[in-house]
Amino acid sequence: MQTKLSTLLNIDFPVIMAPMFLVSNEAMVTAGMNSGIAATFPSLNYRNEGELEKMLDALNAEKGKIRAKGTYGINLIVQKTNPLYEKHLKICVEKKVPFYITSLGSPKQVIEQARTYGAKVFCDVTNIEHAQKCYDLGCDGFIAVGQGAGGHAGPYTLQVLISSLNHHFPDKIVIAAGGIANGAGLLSVLTLGAAGASIGTRFIASTEATVSNEYKKAIVDSHMTDIVMTDKISGTPSTIINTPFAQKIGYKQNWLERMLSNNARTKKYFKMWVQISGMKKLEASIHPGTYKTLWIAGQSVELVDDILSCSEIIERLKKETKEAYQKMQALMN
Repeated sequence: MQTKLSTLLNIDFPVIMAPMFLVSNEAMVTAGMNSGIAATFPSLNYRNEGELEKMLDALNAEKGKIRAKGTYGINLIVQKTNPLYEKHLKICVEKKVPFYITSLGSPKQVIEQARTYGAKVFCDVTNIEHAQKCYDLGCDGFIAVGQGAGGHAGPYTLQVLISSLNHHFPDKIVIAAGGIANGAGLLSVLTLGAAGASIGTRFIASTEATVSNEYKKAIVDSHMTDIVMTDKISGTPSTIINTPFAQKIGYKQNWLERMLSNNARTKKYFKMWVQISGMKKLEASIHPGTYKTLWIAGQSVELVDDILSCSEIIERLKKETKEAYQKMQALMN
């Protein structure tokens, strides 16, 4: 299947395996590349000295020998509150990462550095105002993060967001993110004008994911009504499964936390503390047997019924997309 995304990244199938904090790993990314898609991971999954360099060396070696036209990319949190941002960007440029996804801040520095060797940059956006800023900086396209996405979900439906982005920025690629877990969902966003889809939650329930079996089972057993928003983890609203532990700690920052988040003198350092604290909570929650279950997921849990290997998930997506297309053709006759 050839779209603007598959052509730009030279991949066989227009799907990005979304970057998932503490979930994405080398085995998942490698499986994605070997299945002909673009697989990504957050740089913050590799925070210890030397880990990111080792990961990128392994992926570059794998990319050089795969038969499928797959590739990999990296997600950078570009907020000033990310203390590893500039260090990680420097490492990525040195290792010539093929493409970047930027989140939660200005992509200016990433775009400038990527241009030095021809890498592509896609920016997470949830509205036209932020997209305009990324456009003016010269990004290659947008990850349209809509309702139902896992992690930092947007407030608007993909039907509106994709169409609006295409209207305002017809020369840029739009990749849909939020609520997509099967071939029919992929075909639907392609019909809306997206060049591909970013899929995350479906891949949490994979054999390669090294999260606890409880987390994977929760993905399979949960429904869209079990997904709630919280700003307790990172200070920015994120979607999680509504577990008893999540209910216990609450979903909203208290008045003092909100004040510290908005005060010009304290917000940078307080948000940094919130994010570090949230990362530790999330890290504890992926281990087996813990009661501290803070599990990030999107509304597409409704559509996940089994745990498969990443390659099986991708092959099913390809098959389902073809079947959905054939059904649409039949309707037009």
